[in-house]
Amino acid sequence: MAEDEHGSGSGAGGSKTNGHKVNGHKHPALSSVTGSKSRAAQQPGDGAEELPFDLEATRRALTPVQSEIPENAFTAGILGTERQGGGIVIGANDLVLTIGYVVVEAESVAVLNAGGEPIEADVVAYDFESGLGLIRAVEPLDRPVLEFGSVRNLSVGTPVVASCGGAETIMQEIVGKRRFCGYWEYRLEEALFTMPVHPNWGGAALIGMDGLLYGVGSLYVEDATGSDEQAIGNMFVPIDLLVPVLDDLLQDGRRAGPARPWIGVYAAEQNGHLVIMGVAATSPAASIGLTQGDVVLRVNEVAIGGLNDFYDQLWGAGDAGVEVGLTLMRDDRVFESRIRTASRDSFLKIPRWES
Repeated sequence: MAEDEHGSGSGAGGSKTNGHKVNGHKHPALSSVTGSKSRAAQQPGDGAEELPFDLEATRRALTPVQSEIPENAFTAGILGTERQGGGIVIGANDLVLTIGYVVVEAESVAVLNAGGEPIEADVVAYDFESGLGLIRAVEPLDRPVLEFGSVRNLSVGTPVVASCGGAETIMQEIVGKRRFCGYWEYRLEEALFTMPVHPNWGGAALIGMDGLLYGVGSLYVEDATGSDEQAIGNMFVPIDLLVPVLDDLLQDGRRAGPARPWIGVYAAEQNGHLVIMGVAATSPAASIGLTQGDVVLRVNEVAIGGLNDFYDQLWGAGDAGVEVGLTLMRDDRVFESRIRTASRDSFLKIPRWES
């Protein structure tokens, strides 16, 4: 799903689709991270000793996150049943922020306290639109809280630090601030792009030179600079997207208001067309027989040239449940179809939402 159903499954086009890998981080197991040091701390002369904030103090607010997901969960086939990433302590009572795909549909979650001991955590919230997730440790972590910055204070060329709990901590640079369209019915109006790539990006904290939190690691990308040339880096979800919905997430586990329409396709732009690369099982798209290779020509009679157009028309049609008209091409044959959209959250195994 920044986070949700996207991942390394074949339904979305293999381990890398549309230039973006997600759940392919190689985060150390919880049992192996205790006492590990960052690359910045291990390699003198890389600039870490000149940082204007206390790096090690800041890293104490970060913890690895490990989760287990039921085999029959909606996201299990693509994101897997064992997931790892990073977490960031952001609030009282051991509230931890992470990227949502690490914990969505989890039946068990573990983090590390300051002494390196595994502590159980509960899933508090998952936000489809930002892709962020919240968990809360059931026992004290004895970790400090990392305060927020704002992406308004970041510009291209700004130096930052990326860290993922006990994994490596590296110096990065902001190389882009622009819209991001993901193939799994996901869009950020302004995402942060950084280089060089962080190897453990999922849930990594993006920290400014003031020691504040600016973003949460979501993706490996090959177009970080937005140019035609390959530029391997990361995409971070801006922390600014959490602030307006944090109270909703803490109260209800999701943002307030009606859900966006969702049909359950993984789509990519190819030669000026929007091509379906995969279809989520049991989704509205699956129910009307959409399949890999179908080309979406129009939505509600409006021509579609790419993901941005597609999301504009799909989400602009109304709330989840609205019927949408599709003009499609399959094997050079153009045909019309209608699809009843759904709320994506109704497909997930999240007990708090079901109660």
